[in-house]
Amino acid sequence: MRTNAEMTEIYKRNQAILYKICYLYMKNSHDAEDILTETFCKLIDRAPAFDSFEHEKAWLIRVATNLCKNQLKSWWRRHEDLEDYKELIGTEDQEDQYSELLNALMCLPDKYKTVVVLYYYEGYKSEEISGIIGKPASTIRNYLCEARIILRKYIEGSEYGE
Repeated sequence: MRTNAEMTEIYKRNQAILYKICYLYMKNSHDAEDILTETFCKLIDRAPAFDSFEHEKAWLIRVATNLCKNQLKSWWRRHEDLEDYKELIGTEDQEDQYSELLNALMCLPDKYKTVVVLYYYEGYKSEEISGIIGKPASTIRNYLCEARIILRKYIEGSEYGE
């Protein structure tokens, strides 16, 4: 069992990257915060022992990504009319805070999102991402290449890229 001080340190170290990943999957801050909270609840419940900070981060990223994917394929998400819940998504003023690049990142297929965040925002190399995600380094490089192509097409097609 971890102390409150240890949990606070783990939260401070990993909260920013986990939130970015959750936001890209969930596409709104409310759901991203819920998944972030659930990720840390799983950490408290399971209390795994970590070899290093990198191992800790990899475990948390894997849990957060899996929770996002599970949430996105849940029965409720597939059958509810999201127009009824517009107020949860945010106002236009809140949406204007986010850059065009963030919108482009949110449009990426799920398999690319975590890889792009880890590579470009966190500065990991493809071999390191391979260890975190559990896929070959060549697959990670292919994901990055395909994501760049998708992002380029998105940005060139938007009003900001013209």
